[in-house]
Amino acid sequence: MRRQAKGQIHERITAIPNAWHPIYLVRGEKKNLVIDAGVNLLGPRYREMIREVLGDHQSPHYLFLTHSHYDHIGAAGYLKELFPGLKIGAHPRLAGLLQKQSVLDMMNRLSQNHIELHKYNPAGEDLTLRPFGIDIELKQKDRFDLGGLTCCVYETPGHTKDSLSFYFPEIQTLFPGESAGVPQGRTGSEIQVEFLSSYQDYIDSLQWMVSLRPEIICLGHGWMVSGKEAEGFLRGSLAATYRYRELIEHYLSSAGGNAQRATEEMAHAEYDVKGGIFQEKIAYMTNLNAQVRHIAGLSGS
Repeated sequence: MRRQAKGQIHERITAIPNAWHPIYLVRGEKKNLVIDAGVNLLGPRYREMIREVLGDHQSPHYLFLTHSHYDHIGAAGYLKELFPGLKIGAHPRLAGLLQKQSVLDMMNRLSQNHIELHKYNPAGEDLTLRPFGIDIELKQKDRFDLGGLTCCVYETPGHTKDSLSFYFPEIQTLFPGESAGVPQGRTGSEIQVEFLSSYQDYIDSLQWMVSLRPEIICLGHGWMVSGKEAEGFLRGSLAATYRYRELIEHYLSSAGGNAQRATEEMAHAEYDVKGGIFQEKIAYMTNLNAQVRHIAGLSGS
């Protein structure tokens, strides 16, 4: 089954929309965990729905981040201020990135491009993304007991160097962030390939996820998949990644190895003409440029 990341996914998992930028609330018998912090502009929306699910007398205990992009860490500092005792867990690399003003400035610029999300901040709160503390440096095979559920941490680089995935073996549920790609189109039937830091790491991470054979996959944007479709999605994402490299190499070849021209021509054909990609265009272009240059380097262009 495939459906949008909204509402109750499992008796212990709730997807808090906006569906394109979901955060996931996982409720154990003893502790609660939020996975990802979405876009800063959605902070008030996340706060309201966390309280709606948990009630006024409960708070989440942990907030774990899948990777360091602005649309996955945006409301982390905001939520930490609102929920006393909330502990943020992330890859050790994230702490260093948060100290770079140029990185924060870029993240805030990208966030402001989401004009459609400003309506979720009717009170006009200051939602600027600022440095926040990392309480737990997450690493490969860390385990966190929530009571009846165990959050298992795995490093799944390729999308970024600091990409993490979280797996709950008791319910065979995987939260891969963008390490498994992002479904696109109105039905989520197309897969946007998301390697940025390393093509080979991305392939290796996908192959590991296929071997895991999860029953439920809660994706970083838009959708969740379950049952037979979960394994099918991962295998489809792996196949799409091989095809995507070939597509990039085609544009590089037609551009005579010029990565900038190949990026522009590919963006025009795939984003402007073909359509169906919901990612904001500036972010899309930033990612595509990194992908084309990476493949150019692998191909010797």
